[in-house]
Amino acid sequence: MPKKPRTAAAQRFVLWREVLVAYLMPAAMAGAGGLATGRSELLIAALTTIAGTSAVVAALVGARLRRRPDHSWTVRVPRVLLAAGLGVGAAALALGAGWAGARWLPRVPALAGSPWPGRLQLDLPISAAIAATVIAWRWRGTRPPRRPQH
Repeated sequence: MPKKPRTAAAQRFVLWREVLVAYLMPAAMAGAGGLATGRSELLIAALTTIAGTSAVVAALVGARLRRRPDHSWTVRVPRVLLAAGLGVGAAALALGAGWAGARWLPRVPALAGSPWPGRLQLDLPISAAIAATVIAWRWRGTRPPRRPQH
């Protein structure tokens, strides 16, 4: 007897797996780029600011979405708009955090000569945008299909 194909609504959104993937995939991709180009700062950033930001944003956005009821606006709005909106919002917040970190962290004596704070303005918003977009897209794919309003 052949197995029934799983529908998107039958899949479960498991937050810890999503966060783990949100850390491992950017770390692997950016780390591979750092190894291929011989840029040690990219290799370090891959494991810290790039993958770390991605995992934190995935955890925060995923936890928030998991608590949403099936009749909330997050289920009524089209999937692409939800993912894009959360991606842009996360990028904007992360850009502010990256800008602040790039300005204030060099004042810390231990980080004064480090290139790491300068990477924050780029690493944080890009990682946050990708993580929020992917998490929102995947979460929405596990929700029951929208019903037309009468």
